[in-house]
Amino acid sequence: FFQIRGIGERSQYEGAPNPSVGFIVDDIDFSGVGGIATLFDIDRIEVLRGPQGTRYGANALAGLIYLRSTDPSHDYSAKAQLLMGSDGARGAGLAVGNGLTETAAFRASFYQYQSNGFRENAFLGRDDTNERDEAALRFKLRWQPTERLTVDWTQMYVDLDNGYDAWAIDNSLTTQSDKPGRDEQTSHATAIRVTWDGSKDWQLTSITTHARSDIFYSFDGDWGNPAFWGANGPYDFTSATQRDRSTWSQEIRVVSTPEGALWDGKADWLFGVYALRLEEDNDQTDMFNGSVYTQLASQYDATNLAIFGQLDFALSAADTLSVGVRVERRDAEYQDTETPRLTPSETMVGGHLTWSHLLDKHHSAYLTVARGYKAGGFNLGAQIPDDRRQFDAEHLWNIEGGLRGYWLSGKLRAQISAFYMARKDQQVKTSFQDNPNDPLSFTFYTDNAAQGQNYGLEFESHWRINDHWQVTGNLGLLRTNIEDYVVGTRQLDGREQAYAPKYNFAVGVRYEQGNGWYAQTDVTGQDGYYYSDSHDHRAKPYVLTNVKLGYTQDWWEIYLWGRNIFDKKYTVRGFFFANEPPDWIDKLYTQQGDPAQWGVTFRVVY
Repeated sequence: FFQIRGIGERSQYEGAPNPSVGFIVDDIDFSGVGGIATLFDIDRIEVLRGPQGTRYGANALAGLIYLRSTDPSHDYSAKAQLLMGSDGARGAGLAVGNGLTETAAFRASFYQYQSNGFRENAFLGRDDTNERDEAALRFKLRWQPTERLTVDWTQMYVDLDNGYDAWAIDNSLTTQSDKPGRDEQTSHATAIRVTWDGSKDWQLTSITTHARSDIFYSFDGDWGNPAFWGANGPYDFTSATQRDRSTWSQEIRVVSTPEGALWDGKADWLFGVYALRLEEDNDQTDMFNGSVYTQLASQYDATNLAIFGQLDFALSAADTLSVGVRVERRDAEYQDTETPRLTPSETMVGGHLTWSHLLDKHHSAYLTVARGYKAGGFNLGAQIPDDRRQFDAEHLWNIEGGLRGYWLSGKLRAQISAFYMARKDQQVKTSFQDNPNDPLSFTFYTDNAAQGQNYGLEFESHWRINDHWQVTGNLGLLRTNIEDYVVGTRQLDGREQAYAPKYNFAVGVRYEQGNGWYAQTDVTGQDGYYYSDSHDHRAKPYVLTNVKLGYTQDWWEIYLWGRNIFDKKYTVRGFFFANEPPDWIDKLYTQQGDPAQWGVTFRVVY
């Protein structure tokens, strides 16, 4: 799960898949299933902050993350990588690209990663119940039958066969589960992008995608075993969900060429249409002391249709005004074995108005006002109050300005931005325990607060001091609050939003000796934050340090690496509820982040 500027999901959804942060890999929309983000042979990662209401719509309220893998080329290229590390980590990858004919080229890659994970299961005597076993296969073909026509075909297969045994009653890295869970995903995906320069005035792009994901998720809900619970037993709770998800999308957009710009070449334009069809089936089974406690089979279908357009006006040699708008219609249908058929529909509007000013040939400034949106949905479960069965769409206005440029003869590159987001009908995910003596009576639901604010500053820089030293530095400052919202007897008016640290930073220093040897240190840190909107417990601030020491030549590289080298203990998740018989007292349970890990990587790039 991803969050940008304090906005995003934190856990598996129930009901409609409705992410706040868009996630796209090679034109294929994987929003809400970010585990597919394997990084071998990825050419670049683009993070678009703030609502992307013009180009991407309902899945990009907070922003968009785009992973683009290496494209095919007629020039032969190859890359290989081997990795070995502590906790049984091992990885191997190979990527090859070349021309096939005068008009066609390909790129193929494969990567396999395995690790025992960072947990010890004391009851089973195993160190691999939280394992990672991930494989990714990608094939890309580029065909240019004419100078005006380009066809890009991407085929992707990802198989994640991971364990899930991450929680312990004593909040340690040693678990006691007798039935550790799984976190598995198999995805097949296809994308076809056709680009046609059919006219001197415009360029046509068609993007067709299809993805199919089979996802299995299970966990041991009591985090124990019969011997562990002893006289307080029997206590055995497990949950398993089988999710089958299929998406089809089609986008067609027309973009002007310099010859096709309006008003004597002063206004570039774009117009597009978009359609997305999502079908998802979920089968969930909860077992308690050997018997089925709850069983729910659900089906969800949604169709999104959108039109969007953008005009970029050249007001002067230094000033550009960009105007964009998107209108999106969403029709959904949901039904399960306990809930009557639901058919929510809504029309949403987003867009932006951006002014860009070129201060000189090295510096520029911008100011933008953007509106994003996130579709509404519904809550499941017999315990959901009728007045909270459905929740409304959320809308977000973002005002942002910034400065970017080069200094010191191009050696220093930096940018700074300030933003203010006003969230209307903010969607807040919370929960309650119906019966404090029953750990299975936990109900999760999404509700609308009246409004909220997210505002802050962001700074990014890269400074190449000389031929030997370079420094990177990033800093984010964030303030958030919720207005006019009550959960039970708890008043959240004015409280910070969950999972929204007030600061985060990253500093990297790299030294290159000049004869192939180099050393690098990266330090990242962040402030504490509320774990949830349903209780007031907070994570503590932490700082992590990673190092790398390596040697590189023209076509190969080897380096030693260490992550969290000081073995800092920090938490990444926290729940507050009753999970221990016989007293069933509410308690804070936390999940620790990854401890220190060491390894070596060897790479060949040709």
